[in-house]
Amino acid sequence: MNIKITGTGCYIPSEIEMNSGFDQHEFLDANGVRLDPPNQVIIDKFKAITGIAERRYAKEHLNTSDLAFYAAEKAIQDAGIDSETLDYIIVAHNFGDVRYGSIQGDTIPCLAARVKHALKIKNPKCVAYDLLFGCPGWVEGLIQAQAFIKAGMAKKCLVVGAETLSRVIDKHDRDSMIFSDGAGATIVETSAKNEGILACESASYTQDEVYYLYYGNSYNKDLCRNTRYIKMNGRKIYEFACIHVPQAMKDCLDKSGVAIENVKKIFIHQANEKMDEAIIKRFFRLYKTPVPEDIMPMNIQKMGNSSVATIPTLLDMVKKGEIERQSINKGDVIIFASVGAGMNINAVVYKC
Repeated sequence: MNIKITGTGCYIPSEIEMNSGFDQHEFLDANGVRLDPPNQVIIDKFKAITGIAERRYAKEHLNTSDLAFYAAEKAIQDAGIDSETLDYIIVAHNFGDVRYGSIQGDTIPCLAARVKHALKIKNPKCVAYDLLFGCPGWVEGLIQAQAFIKAGMAKKCLVVGAETLSRVIDKHDRDSMIFSDGAGATIVETSAKNEGILACESASYTQDEVYYLYYGNSYNKDLCRNTRYIKMNGRKIYEFACIHVPQAMKDCLDKSGVAIENVKKIFIHQANEKMDEAIIKRFFRLYKTPVPEDIMPMNIQKMGNSSVATIPTLLDMVKKGEIERQSINKGDVIIFASVGAGMNINAVVYKC
């Protein structure tokens, strides 16, 4: 049975936050001490490492579930299906709906149920649930949708990745400059043709690695100690990703039976430009093959890191010709790969 993506859609928030917007922030270290370099030096170094020049934030009246709904609408329209025929709605996120100015995430009802409600789907057999798997959430949702279809439990699934990370960042932490908001969605269903998902690979590393990303206090000791923000050990994540993601990609590609020379594009989680480049270099090094030109589409420079939304958003933009020098064609073999909180990693080899 062949299972493929038949429709894509994304929602890109309209609010643009440039790097210059962080110039007046008071950046502190974990001990609450102000960082020595001037903010401009911190910002310049940040851009050199991550590649991020700007990022998108959701308007104040919009929540994560709203972004997910808008992206889902577009994917359904792109696939040309009746939303009532959906068997599963899987929404990947990490913090639920965090209303602007709030300190609390809202996951009751789950975001997938809210998306189903917004889509006005009446069919009770359309099952809606949320998936928390760190940044690899959308890829894992794709893998789960495939499993449901292969098991005969579904024919059509909607898989969404959505996040409003701008509402869970500590403005005193320089890592806050990485994160952004957005949503990407895909319709997954069967295909009679020789196309779609060829192989999958997932893993969770929960020993020494489990708290590389976590919820913690603000670096500003004067702020409420009961309020938590997204925190990360950037160096540990970088080292972990560069070791484990290339190997997961290789294991997945080897399982698919596709030769490395036939891989046309790699859609990797837009976490950090330098890290993603290092992952790709190490992946091709495992095959003793040079990295092909333009193998890795990127939009992190203008979109930032929107966690679960980065890959489906990037896929939709490439499909629509919105990324310079990037395109995918019928028959192309591509790879999706991600890494994130857990620590979780996954990869999918896919034939367009």
